[in-house]
Amino acid sequence: MLAHAGAADESLSVVLLFAGLWVGWIGWSRLKSRGFPRLSTAGAVALLGVGIALAISAAIVPRMLFPANSPVALPSSPSGPRPASTATLSFDEPKDGAVEDGDRLEVVLTLEGGRIVEAASTDLTPDTGHVHISLDGKLISMTYGLVQEVDLTTLASGDHALEAEFVAADHGPFSPRVTTTVHFTTEGP
Repeated sequence: MLAHAGAADESLSVVLLFAGLWVGWIGWSRLKSRGFPRLSTAGAVALLGVGIALAISAAIVPRMLFPANSPVALPSSPSGPRPASTATLSFDEPKDGAVEDGDRLEVVLTLEGGRIVEAASTDLTPDTGHVHISLDGKLISMTYGLVQEVDLTTLASGDHALEAEFVAADHGPFSPRVTTTVHFTTEGP
């Protein structure tokens, strides 16, 4: 799961999961004669079924409503003018042209003139935001930190591009974008 304040798809998953657990617990408690004595056995079985259905839908429904390429899941161009940022972002690790042969890649960034905030907000300032990391053009992380590890186990051997972007508190880009890119090579086993 991506680390951030919670996009619409993640929020819906959490709500559905906890609703399913709560409703299922009520049904289960009645079936085990531990509570809810006024609830009939048939009602308890129905609640247990609804709880299971809600818990399962926590994994399915958000992906249907907010596909990975949906602008709702990650706004790529929010409406209205975008603020310019005072920040600059750079990679300390990995170094450009590095050759990586492990399963994990440590990513270390330096952010100057900006500050990471831990909550998504529509109150935008030019010096606060989050960091998004993309590998070969695919978003892999939205984070509040400047140090993290990237899993390389599913990456094919060869040349790869790692991009980091400092984005505004609403996860939308600054204008102009604040990005940095390094290229590295992975070696097979």
